[in-house]
Amino acid sequence: MTAVGPLDAMFLAGETREQPMHVGGLMLFELPEGAGLEHVFPETSRDFVAGLYDEIVAAKQVHPLFTRRVRNRLADFGYWSWEPDDDVDLEYHVRLSALPRPGRYRELFELTSLLHGTLLDRHRPLWELYLIDGVEGRRFAVYSKIHHALIDGVTALRWMQDMLTTDPDRTDMPAPFALGTEEDKSPRGPGGVPTVVELLASAGRLPGRATQTIGGARRMLAELAMFTPGGVKDAVQATLPFQAPRTIFNQPVSGARRFAAQSWPIERLENVRVATGGTLNDVLLGMCSGALRNYLLELDALPGKALTAMVPVSLRTTPDAPGGGNALSTLIADLATDEADPERRIRRIMASTAHGKQVLSGLSPLQNLIVGTLGFGVAGPAAILPGVAGRTNPPYNLVISNVPGPTESPLYWNRSRLLGMYPASIVLNGQALNISVTSYAGELHFGLVGCRRTVPHLQRLLGHLETALVDLEKLQ
Repeated sequence: MTAVGPLDAMFLAGETREQPMHVGGLMLFELPEGAGLEHVFPETSRDFVAGLYDEIVAAKQVHPLFTRRVRNRLADFGYWSWEPDDDVDLEYHVRLSALPRPGRYRELFELTSLLHGTLLDRHRPLWELYLIDGVEGRRFAVYSKIHHALIDGVTALRWMQDMLTTDPDRTDMPAPFALGTEEDKSPRGPGGVPTVVELLASAGRLPGRATQTIGGARRMLAELAMFTPGGVKDAVQATLPFQAPRTIFNQPVSGARRFAAQSWPIERLENVRVATGGTLNDVLLGMCSGALRNYLLELDALPGKALTAMVPVSLRTTPDAPGGGNALSTLIADLATDEADPERRIRRIMASTAHGKQVLSGLSPLQNLIVGTLGFGVAGPAAILPGVAGRTNPPYNLVISNVPGPTESPLYWNRSRLLGMYPASIVLNGQALNISVTSYAGELHFGLVGCRRTVPHLQRLLGHLETALVDLEKLQ
């Protein structure tokens, strides 16, 4: 038995029908040569994807991570804990589906929206995988979702990458749940989660160094206003939590979701980056800022005060920096949506992110991790407490996350070329929109998830993203 860590337990405790707490992703593949010739062999496409499904559910081994199911018993001293499921029903966890003709992206996104809004069964390991046949243009898709308590989004993306290969002729690539099937003999759970015994033992050691760390963090919050090394002087320049305006995104959510996705060439953003002197992430934020401004103007819902976004920041100085696990902090970026001029808007974004990174660079690694935890945690009250969402200023208006994807391309899964991979993240009560981005094959792949009721016409944001990028390209 392995205890669920405190943060992971929050994902379990905070889950409701209106607030599913899983992360997911949609991968789009091109059928290999000889498959998908419906006008000659109508059964070919169906047989190819169905064959992949048959191979997957016939897998003899499942990685221990994907056999864990959750339980909460008095015998476990009130802790959530993981227990192995010795008989994982792969025919339940892996589903074969198909789009109605003509199989447009519209139908694909509608199906993904439906799947992303349904809860995972807590009596089983908390993951599902869908093979979706019938996508127009000789394509099929794979949608996967896994509970955030079991794995984080960055790690989930890496798992999906590990099922891919650069060899276009290889046919033995497994599904992600069958990767690395050697038994894990470590007493720790996912991500180094301690066992119940270790948790109880550590509770007695808390008054030592841990108390000093927590006390230091509290003093920093009081003295330095959001951990700014220059104290109040720097805090004036910083974008702080709970200063964001109320928007349609910061209302109560329903359980239904909308999903939309699109890709943009990285070269287009790189050209803007060179012209402005910012970073690629600044340009990405500039795209989102312009899109959000135009979207809200269209709905006559743009507040006079600028929106803000919580942005995860990697603490690794190089891609091959030592150390395992996640190394993330967070900053809150000014999106400058109250500024009509695209150049002035991106300059404000650049100043905001540069100052935030300067602040983070003055902190120790542990303090940065505390900032990261607080960055995600301050959205919690509206998500958990009834009646809070929409009645108070939100800590920030939305999360915009950019997670690096595979560096090699093209990639294949059993001879099928990967065309795109689109993240599908979590929306919370009071945080009804999430924009997640990853990179692959010279493109940035945007995945947008919103509450179906609270965020109307989510797909229109895709057009507004293109318009915002065109406006930024005029600065070259």
